[in-house]
Amino acid sequence: MSAYAAARKRLVALALALVHALAVLGVLATLCSSSCSRDVRKEGVRSIVLATTTSTRDSGLLDELVPRFRAESGVDVKVVAVGTGQALEIGRRGDADVLLVHSAKAEEQFMAEGHGVSRQRVMYNDFVVAGPKADPAHVAGTTARQAFSMIAASQATFVSRGDGSGTHVAEQEVWHAAGVSPHGDWYRSAGQGMAEVLRMAEQLNGYVLSDRATFLAQRRQLALVVLVEKDPALFNPYGVIVVKTARDERARADARRFADFLLTPATQKAIAEHGVARDGEPSFFLY
Repeated sequence: MSAYAAARKRLVALALALVHALAVLGVLATLCSSSCSRDVRKEGVRSIVLATTTSTRDSGLLDELVPRFRAESGVDVKVVAVGTGQALEIGRRGDADVLLVHSAKAEEQFMAEGHGVSRQRVMYNDFVVAGPKADPAHVAGTTARQAFSMIAASQATFVSRGDGSGTHVAEQEVWHAAGVSPHGDWYRSAGQGMAEVLRMAEQLNGYVLSDRATFLAQRRQLALVVLVEKDPALFNPYGVIVVKTARDERARADARRFADFLLTPATQKAIAEHGVARDGEPSFFLY
């Protein structure tokens, strides 16, 4: 091979390598551009953090309301469903922008401590005492206070939320009214959400205090029945709180927008109708 032919061959090989390198760089640039634009879009999405009780999640209400709010406002809602006590603590830390909870005294304390910008009533339902159909403590048709006294006297199994939730606080108030300090093998503290506690009560053939909305949503999977209900002592109001320490002013404004959304006529109608088609009765009621 002549020197000219060899040089020409090297030049062609170099050119081909350069073309390949440019092609690879072009593909990488396209991928990077697409990925980067997706990241920018993700970062640009407005969102708020809602700390709420498990009942609004387990009843299916948030599955209906959150997409509506997102469609109307363009603001995403990241839901943290825990007990009300935990939700309020999340708000105190500034890790949530808005709260939807159900423990009036604890909410009032939260506001008195200066953690909330506003607090508004949204809806209410009630607590029920559920248990096995056999009703070994014979509590059916009594008041909540009488039922708790009879459960303790018979040492029938009772499963408590035990998690500082609004339901747990309400349960403790009933025990106090009954003059009972529950303890012993018959009293089980679960430290779990409402749906889990209902399932545990069924497995243990025990009694439980539940918010009506979660009980209705879980009823088809349970052998438990409602034994005590419509006691004024079991009234269960829900409130929405805009947190003062929201991450920034835009998040606080969007949190206000969510709170206002809950009180619009269209949303209130959706709340009032929620559960009717599924359960034959509403999960929540309006003021």
